Amino acid sequence: MTRVCFELRIKPELLDEYLARHRAVWPEMLAEIAAAGRRNYSLFLADGGRLVGYYEVDDDAAAQAYLAASPVATRWEADMARFFEGLQGRPDQNAICLTEVFNLHDQLTATNEGTS
Repeated sequence: MTRVCFELRIKPELLDEYLARHRAVWPEMLAEIAAAGRRNYSLFLADGGRLVGYYEVDDDAAAQAYLAASPVATRWEADMARFFEGLQGRPDQNAICLTEVFNLHDQLTATNEGTS
């Protein structure tokens, strides 16, 4: 399992509309995200329109390819692209990936294996 975290920046003047759109994501888009293999998917909003996303997936490259080929995801991402600052292309393919530097579960597991 891979944990993926990414960052985007929402244009301040479109923030309210962006939030409204995410209160009712298209059911077919929700189904495509799940079919791609992404789970435990969340978006978090910080000050200034900074958006941080997180999901877990077994094969992120396969999930990305699935969504890139999905007509539903293509329509959704085209519709969402205008909300983001400094972004060329589809948001799902151009977000800034963040590097994981700590995970409690992984370290506890490693510690417990070392003491067994």
